[in-house]
Amino acid sequence: MTITLFIPCFVDALFPCAGISMVQILEGLGHKVLCPEKISCCGQPPFNSGYWDEARTVAAPVLEQLKDAEAVVIGSGSCGAMVKKFYPELFASTPQAQLAKQISSRTWEFSDFLVGKLGITDLGAKFPHRVTFHDGCHGLRELGIKKSPRILLGHVQGLQLVEMSEAETCCGFGGTFAAKFPMISTAMGEVKCASAAETGAEYIVSNDSSCLMHLQGLLSRQGKPIKTIHLAEVLARQ
Repeated sequence: MTITLFIPCFVDALFPCAGISMVQILEGLGHKVLCPEKISCCGQPPFNSGYWDEARTVAAPVLEQLKDAEAVVIGSGSCGAMVKKFYPELFASTPQAQLAKQISSRTWEFSDFLVGKLGITDLGAKFPHRVTFHDGCHGLRELGIKKSPRILLGHVQGLQLVEMSEAETCCGFGGTFAAKFPMISTAMGEVKCASAAETGAEYIVSNDSSCLMHLQGLLSRQGKPIKTIHLAEVLARQ
């Protein structure tokens, strides 16, 4: 099929390797991948802050870019939840209401697309490291994604997945939350980092680069050796 890959802001600006890995994986499975350059932010920051008019201004061009997409795949539970769950709410009672619903029905988070839509569980990846997984809030609570990334990691050669006790606990980033409440955000992140360290993992894996950026910043400042890596980068290792 033809897949329209929505590259989130954080991936585009700071973690391009995650986006490149997604393209490599999807093309390796025989699909055509489109990455519309005109798509930028999904509008989640103003939406979460209560500025829905401004969010619609940002999101409306995204709808236009995605209107003909056969399948929309997003490498982020956060942005995925925005398009799939919140666009229909954001555009309710507007001329774009039906289009928002249509696009929502064709939108998938990356790991859930592989497992739930394509039925892919083993990509032949090799990653000989001990890892632990962080469940991003939107992916877990809004999209209900828990098993898909773990199923994929379970088929990676040499990888040992060790669950941390705080796997489902918020890392504290929360986009604008980290900017508005930095002390609370830091405290929450430290709880997550401590839980990850207890597992003896070499890497924290997640579906969300924004969460990983937050955690890596804290880990680096603490002098801890644990690294963070997006799920797609692990699955692209051969």
